[in-house]
Amino acid sequence: MADLAGRHALVTGAGKGIGAAIAAALAVDGARITLVGRHRETLDATAASLPASAKAQTIMCDISDSAAVAEAMQRARDGLGPIEVLINNAGQAQSAPLSRTDDALWAQMLGVNLSGTFFCTRAVLPEMIAARWGRVINIASTAAQRGYPYVSAYCAAKHGVLGLTRALALEVANKGITVNAVCPGYTDTDIVADAVANIVSTTGRSVDAARAELVKGNPQGKLVTPEQVANAVLWLCRAGSDAITGQAISVSGGEVM
Repeated sequence: MADLAGRHALVTGAGKGIGAAIAAALAVDGARITLVGRHRETLDATAASLPASAKAQTIMCDISDSAAVAEAMQRARDGLGPIEVLINNAGQAQSAPLSRTDDALWAQMLGVNLSGTFFCTRAVLPEMIAARWGRVINIASTAAQRGYPYVSAYCAAKHGVLGLTRALALEVANKGITVNAVCPGYTDTDIVADAVANIVSTTGRSVDAARAELVKGNPQGKLVTPEQVANAVLWLCRAGSDAITGQAISVSGGEVM
């Protein structure tokens, strides 16, 4: 029997990239899936790609809006029951030197990456505590473990996600709930494609040279795949991972933190 058979897992940012890979991995392991995101077309496409036996629903939501999150979580419960696994994956990354990071960019990076994680977790925690079982997995970044230039707002937000992870893990350690952060390095997603495009436009380098610049920090010499991140998430959800909580698990090919 699959470890997650019948469990209700909610994945934010589930329309593509890492979120879509996580949704697929959890569905294969038997979970019922709520896919949350901002774009109906990508959510529906991901839902359609799941195994035919999977029970899945899609909900549009801007996770930086606390009221919208509360409404979305209730819709998720109404459709598939109490939320037992929460994957806070939705995120955005925009770059700018600190001196050109305006208030809007700062607020956007913290709103989506940090506040959204907080809003979603707060909304589902009571039902996990009542059930005395739950999994909260925050998709942070190696930017939660170290600094990178020109993404100070993003780094600050992801460091905040890691702090939130560690604090909450201690709060619920004796309640059957684990809380962990998975920290991917540069991963082959749209966010990295946008970073490559930005390097090309600002430096005049070729696409290959720009990708090489991002890859050079990975000792394995390649981008991480969404499926590799999803495998780490799945392990943290399965039976036998109960003693793993409050951790930052780097999926980065051995990048030194």
